[in-house]
Order: sequence, then C-alpha cells, then structure tokens
Amino acid sequence: MSHRTAALCATAAVLAGALTAAPAAPAAAGTAAASVARPAWKKCGTADYPTLQCASLAVPLDHGRPDGEKITLALSRVPHTAKTYQGPLLVNPGGPGGSGLTLAGFVASSLPKEVAAQYDVIGFDPRGVGASEPAVNCRPGHFAPVRPDSLPDTPAVEQANLERAKSFADACGEKYARVLPYLDTPSAARDLDAIRVALGAERINYFGYSYGTYLGAVYARLFPDRVRRLALDSVVDPTDVWYDANLNQDLAFNDRHRAFLAWVAARDTTYRLGTDPERVEEKWYAMRAALAEKPAGSAVGAAEVEDTYSPGGYYNGYWPYLAEAFAAYVNDKDADPLVEAYENFGAVDAAGDNGYSVYTSVQCRDARWPRDWEEWREDNWEVYEKAPFLTWNNAWYNAPCAFWPTRSLEPVDVANDQLPPVLLFQATGDAATPYEGAVTTHRLLRGSRLVVEDGGGNHGVTLSGNACLDGHLAAYLADGTVPRGSGGEADAVCPALPDPEPLKSGEATPSARGTALHGLLGFRR
Repeated sequence: MSHRTAALCATAAVLAGALTAAPAAPAAAGTAAASVARPAWKKCGTADYPTLQCASLAVPLDHGRPDGEKITLALSRVPHTAKTYQGPLLVNPGGPGGSGLTLAGFVASSLPKEVAAQYDVIGFDPRGVGASEPAVNCRPGHFAPVRPDSLPDTPAVEQANLERAKSFADACGEKYARVLPYLDTPSAARDLDAIRVALGAERINYFGYSYGTYLGAVYARLFPDRVRRLALDSVVDPTDVWYDANLNQDLAFNDRHRAFLAWVAARDTTYRLGTDPERVEEKWYAMRAALAEKPAGSAVGAAEVEDTYSPGGYYNGYWPYLAEAFAAYVNDKDADPLVEAYENFGAVDAAGDNGYSVYTSVQCRDARWPRDWEEWREDNWEVYEKAPFLTWNNAWYNAPCAFWPTRSLEPVDVANDQLPPVLLFQATGDAATPYEGAVTTHRLLRGSRLVVEDGGGNHGVTLSGNACLDGHLAAYLADGTVPRGSGGEADAVCPALPDPEPLKSGEATPSARGTALHGLLGFRR
C-alpha cells in the first residue's frame, strides 16, 4: 500500500461531496434502481494527477435492505474531455482491501490520451477501505515487528502464531460485528452497480487487476446486461477461492523467488554471492536463519525478511534493491540496507492495517475455510516441503479465517455466456495469480480473449511498460477490438520485458510506469 495512496485517501475524505439519496430497492439480483442524486464532484488533484476529482456515495450496508443503514464509498474521477464519450471506466487495483482512488489518475494518464479522453475514469475505495466509511481496522499494529518466526517448528512458536491469528479475528468480531456480514465480494459488486446508477450510466466499462478481476467477474455474473467492456489483468482463478488459491500461490511464489535468486547468481560480478543459484539460495536461507536468532535493527526477524522479499515475487523491478540488501548483509555484515528494504517493501503502515483488515474480512466471508487447525497444519507442511519460501508466512497471513466470527458464503459461479467480448491479460510466471487461473476464466467467460505475456513473471502487466500488451488494451477500450479467437489457451502472445539490471549511480533501471503501478497495486493482492 503506497503512502501516496494513503495521502490521497485523506484528501478524498476531506473534499468528498456527499450524496443525499441512496439507491432505491434492488431487484432480484440486488439491482440498484434509478432515482439517486449524482455525485457532487470536487477538485482533489495531486501533483501527479492534477485533474482528479473526488466525491462520495451512500450505499446500503445490506443491499437486501435498501432502506436500512447506509455506508459511504469514496470515489475519484478523471473526467472525459473528448466529444466522443464512451461512459464510465471503473478501475480497481485488487486486494481485497486495495484503495482505488489514485489508480484512476494513473490509468487516465497511462492510456493513450485519445483513448482516456473518451472515458470518465472512476476510482473507488471499496466498502471498508481507505476513505470509505466505516474504514475497517481491526487490530492496529498487528504486523509490528518483531513477530514470531513464521516457521512453526516448535509447539511454542506454533501456539504464538495461532494466538496472534485468533486475537485478530476476535478483535474484528468485537469492533465490527455489525459490518462483517456485509464485507464480501457480492456486496462489493452490488456497490459497483450503485456507482453505475449514481453516474447515470446504463452500462459500465471495467478494468481490474488481481482480486479486481474476481470482483469484475462477479459483477458480470450478477449484472451481465450492464457490462459494456470488461478488461481483467492478472486473473484470479474463480474456482479455488480462497483457501486453495493461497496454497497454489505458495508454490508459484517459491518458483518466482528462485527466479530472483537465479537473477542474482547471473550477476555475481555485482553482488558477489556466487554463480550457482542453489548456493545463492542456501545463503538466502542462512540469512533468514540468522535473522531468526538475531533480528536486524530490532525490526527484521525471520517473518519480516519474508515480508520484505515477497514483493519481489510480484514485481521484478524491486529485485535490484532486494539484491543489494541481501549482498550487504551476507558479504559486509551490514544490516542497514536490509532494514531500509523492510521499511520500503515489508513494513505495514495504518493504510496497510486497513487493507489487511478488509482482505481478511472479505476472503474469510467469501468462501469456506477449514475450521480445524489440523487441516491447515497438514496442508501447509505438505506444501512447505516443496515450497519453503512463503508457505508458512502466507498461512499465518490467512489464519484468522480459521477463527472468523461470521459464517462463510458459497463462492459465486462466474461462468457466463451473456457478455460482450471480455479481454484477459496474464503473465505465464505470475506468482500471485498463477497462469492456470486465467485459462480457467477464459473458458468460463464464453467469447473472452486471452492475451499472454510469454515468459513474464510480474503481477499486473498492462500499463507497466509492455507496448504489445498496452496496444491490445488501448485497442479494446478505443473501439472494442479484441484478438481473433484461436480456440487455444492464448488468443494473442506478447514477449515479456527483459529483467532489470543492477542499480547504477543510485538510480533504478525498471520502468518508471511499472514501479508507479506496482506501488498502487500493493502486495498480497
């Protein structure tokens, strides 16, 4: 979660114009009906996105009781400027728990000007997030260092982690018992329809990353006749939400971490950690073990170093920074760069606390999680044997769901044959949303098209510097053009961007746009 996003959330909260009426009673699918005041847009521009505007929208806490209690969604907008107007383009950065206010400015400024000018690009903080009210923050400081080692190799360490997870779930139940039953993806999808009504649009265009792809697919299932264009980047597998999805992530993140270590080994003249990837991997785990015994700077223990290096699984633009910190610790016994890397990539601020609270609230509510810890223990040790890098760290991240105070829903079946062509984007080596999920979604959304970044490993690939991918997105948003269906897994293939090179003179080599995007997408998304 970027600090800039948090700052914009605060700006939006101050400047947002309130709506005076909520959507009228929904139809069978939870439809928001038509008489509602339009958003009162006010300027909230930033140095990067000076034309950004903000507003707010009241929606029912429970869409099944449209006249009941209301909550507030924070909205942002970059208004269209062209004579040709193609309607609102709603954008979402993923999560669940990601703030989308700044993303509207990023998308509008990253698309070709002639395309962006034809849309009102609409960002929003989903229910519970950021500048939306109430913003959920179950247990501030839950990730304060130094946490127990994530590897539960003794009963005491396992118990300490279990107590942390249960304490978080209990705190959520105590503080937000009234709200938690309505923090779920179907409710968020119905919020999208309330936004559509407030904007006066018959149909919406939607562009989502990561979890935002699942939110978009659920919206399309509930309201297929209200979808004009649907672009989904880094696609969640809708058939394994969310327990199995996290186990599958563990395997993919381990592969991506090894790709990072191989990248380090190929640059031994810079990092002096050896040319054999397996030996470099041994040194990384030796660093982890040393930090478990003696945390760096009273801040970076074993769990925190995993937090620090997991962002490298999302975006290879961070690899040069992570490699420098690794090399300094191993070669020079200098922990300062590692502490700095933790502060930049791994530490959780107040916005991150909020994002995690919404993440757990939505994922624990959306689908069934095992309530018997023995099942978690057995499954995660089995995966750990193949994928030690992030398995137990990720297990504890999700463990509050074993103790969650609300019952779980059944996942939405997103299969759909009623949509206009949907455009999917996926890197073959994506760790957070593995490639197979995009293939599954391609099959479930009849008539969809899949654009693959062959050899890519980043999570969130469009508007990140790959001209081939961006060309497909721009053509789709310009006039609905999609690649011709091939009948196979991929309808179009783009080569991946090259991996970054080591830092030179203190400046990074990755795409500036890619770095900006991944700062907005955050992690664990």
